[in-house]
Amino acid sequence: MIGLSADALDVASLERVVKTDAHGAVVTFLGTTRATSPGDPRPVEALEYEAYETMALAEMTAIAREADERFGPLGIAIVHRTGRVALGEPSVAVVVAAPHRGAAFDACRYAIDALKSRVPVWKREVYRDGDAAWIANTAP
Repeated sequence: MIGLSADALDVASLERVVKTDAHGAVVTFLGTTRATSPGDPRPVEALEYEAYETMALAEMTAIAREADERFGPLGIAIVHRTGRVALGEPSVAVVVAAPHRGAAFDACRYAIDALKSRVPVWKREVYRDGDAAWIANTAP
C-alpha cells in the first residue's frame, strides 16, 4: 500500500494490509505534528503538506521496492498526508512486516529516511501567532 491521503491515517488498517502469517514482526513509524520545531520556539498549530502526486507516488513505490530487495521479503505500506494536519496527528506512516524484527526495523528506518530525502512532499508550519513558514524535509 503506497499512497497520499487528505484524510486521517488509519494505522490499524495499514498494519492489517501488510501482515501475513509469514511475518513475525511488524514495525510502525508515525511522524506526527509536534508543538515546536527544532531551533524555532514558536508554538505550532498545524502543518500543511503539498505533494507532486505523480512523482511522489512513483518515488514511494521505488523506496518500498528497494526496502524489499535489501531487507525482504516484506509487507510494506507508506502513506503520507496532504493538506492540513493538526497538532498531534500523524503526517506520515511507514509500516513494515517481516519474518524477523531486525529486518522490519531496518526496512522501516530505510523507508522513512529515503522518503524524507527523496519524495517531493513540502511542509509548511502554521504557528499559533498566525505566521507560517515552509520547512525543508531532511533525513537525519
